[in-house]
Amino acid sequence: MYRVLLSGCAGRMGRQIAALAAERDDCVIAAGIDRESCAAPFPHFFSPEECGVRGDCVVDFSHPSLLDGVLGLALRQRIPAVLCTTGYTPEQVGRIREAAREIPVFFSANMSLGVNLLAALARKAASVLGQGFDVEIVEKHHNQKLDAPSGTALLLADAVSSALPETPHYIYDRHSVRAKREKTEIGIHSVRGGTIVGDHDVIFAGDDEVITLSHHAASRRVFAAGALNAALYLSGRGPGLYDMGCLIET
Repeated sequence: MYRVLLSGCAGRMGRQIAALAAERDDCVIAAGIDRESCAAPFPHFFSPEECGVRGDCVVDFSHPSLLDGVLGLALRQRIPAVLCTTGYTPEQVGRIREAAREIPVFFSANMSLGVNLLAALARKAASVLGQGFDVEIVEKHHNQKLDAPSGTALLLADAVSSALPETPHYIYDRHSVRAKREKTEIGIHSVRGGTIVGDHDVIFAGDDEVITLSHHAASRRVFAAGALNAALYLSGRGPGLYDMGCLIET
């Protein structure tokens, strides 16, 4: 049985992962880590430094401020780390890459296999359509989400950008400038309301035709499943930086 150390076990995603793991027969939550109390059938620690339980992998769905502690735990135990948190600074991303030289690290802005397939399809569409189509990205999330645009919207924009002959710039706030849309830009728009789990549309608007690629998440279980599948994917793999693209290709 694959033993997972779950950082962020008291949060919404942590609870989803714990519930899903309880339904599976290929993994188990060996211990949870969270600064808040966690009523769960596994040992709970208030910080990664306190965790004294041995695991096969650490899955983190907490907060960027815990990155050093989570990486430290993985490095001490020489186990893989699955980083599902968004909002890392460039300096933190550098530390993630540094840790990946010693252990397997799975790092993705979105843990849904469907979203990452959407990114691959958007990249392919951009390579075919080129700059003859204007690209706009619309993301919708619940009214409690703190960051805008979402990390997934930026992941999708980067996927499109990587396939274009000329690197575009991202526009987040059109109302501040009265000007025609430039060809070398990608518009990114955020909607916040209700309990929307996560919707993303990538719109390719050309002359007399529009192509829209969409993903709708009906519940957070899709992200929980992706996190556990990523943890199992890292079993037996060597040091390196992995992402959902690796799962899509297998």
